[in-house]
Amino acid sequence: MRLKYKIAKGLKVLLNPSALNLCEIDKTAKVCSRSELARCSIGRYSYIGYQNFMVNVSIGSFCSIADRCSIGGATHPIEYVSTSPVFHEGRNILHKNFSKHPMPKTPRTIIDSDVWIGQGAFIRAGLHIGTGAVIGMGSVVTHDIGPYEIWAGNPARLIRKRFDDKTIQQLLDSKWWELSDDKLSMYAKHFNEPQIFLSEIENNP
Repeated sequence: MRLKYKIAKGLKVLLNPSALNLCEIDKTAKVCSRSELARCSIGRYSYIGYQNFMVNVSIGSFCSIADRCSIGGATHPIEYVSTSPVFHEGRNILHKNFSKHPMPKTPRTIIDSDVWIGQGAFIRAGLHIGTGAVIGMGSVVTHDIGPYEIWAGNPARLIRKRFDDKTIQQLLDSKWWELSDDKLSMYAKHFNEPQIFLSEIENNP
């Protein structure tokens, strides 16, 4: 699928409404084919794999999202007599409205930077996935996930943290994902050794 973009202030604003609608994507980011995104923003050097579905999602920088994930999406009013969209306002897939009761707003899902989401994961709308988190393939996520936590399963549960609490806080304080490309090129040789990286960034800000 060939995508059309409009460049504006370092962002690629997607103009192809059939697959991506009202999305702002950094010029360094990548969205693979057959993905459907609506009202999403994607930060620098993040990528979205094939056949993903996302609605109202904010994605930070350096995120890796594998194929066939579903993130966000519309909600239905469970407190009404019926959950069917034909009983509230707005256009719907059935092209019928018996009434025009207010439609629940879809809460925005926030995915911070450096998050890795495995293939086939499902993430409920309105959640907050912290920086550095990892979500295993096929997971069904119904709760917020903290920074640098690894979650997996159905329903997803905490497996462990990637680092000790002190290292996690140091990484969060460094905000390395906000560094310029030049700075990242300088520090990249230490990314396989977090403690050396943290020492370098502290001594050579």
